[in-house]
Amino acid sequence: MDKDKLAALEGIKLFEGLPAPQLKSLAEIVQLKPCKAGDTLFEAGQPGTHIFAVVSGKVRVFRSSLSGKEQILSVFSAGESFAEVPVFEGKTYPASAQALEDSVLLSVPRKGFVELLRREPELALGVMALLSSRLRAFVGQIAQLSLKEVPERLAGYLLLLRASQGRDELTLELPKGQIASYLGTIPETLSRAIKKLTEQGLIEVSGSRVSVLDPEGLAALAEADR
Repeated sequence: MDKDKLAALEGIKLFEGLPAPQLKSLAEIVQLKPCKAGDTLFEAGQPGTHIFAVVSGKVRVFRSSLSGKEQILSVFSAGESFAEVPVFEGKTYPASAQALEDSVLLSVPRKGFVELLRREPELALGVMALLSSRLRAFVGQIAQLSLKEVPERLAGYLLLLRASQGRDELTLELPKGQIASYLGTIPETLSRAIKKLTEQGLIEVSGSRVSVLDPEGLAALAEADR
């Protein structure tokens, strides 16, 4: 099992570049946690007791309003970690997390991790860098949701997918309803935005496959000021 934990840790961006002794120290405190699609990992308001990292599968972090409307804040895939801030603060989780598909996670307990950070400054610096990057991403998402129309938001989302998948033939990693929630809209409005981008010759859509026909045009739309 320790070998499994070490192998999992080596694939997590937060722990990239750590020397073997530090990884072994981490392996002593983490747990591998298999979960099924739809399983809840934690809910908003619960004590922040663990950091999580995705070994395989996908997890969404979201907020729910009193009316039941959901806003997806982030989707995390293999190699990515989440829930660092509330754990370091010693406060509650500000959002909920749910497995989008059958997944395997690393669960890192707050107490053991904080003690390890005190002993390993390189690991602490890595955590700071990750949180700074996460903050920049949230600032960008807020700007997208507050300043841009849905077609522009969709163009930006597709460009992010293109960068992460490294090709023009994209596979939508979320159902369209979940994408709509992530973009701060509703499925009907998202469908109209997809139709608009298709009519403009920017993309071609077939089910969950999207072909980017005009990356430059898509980028110009994503960066357009209203």
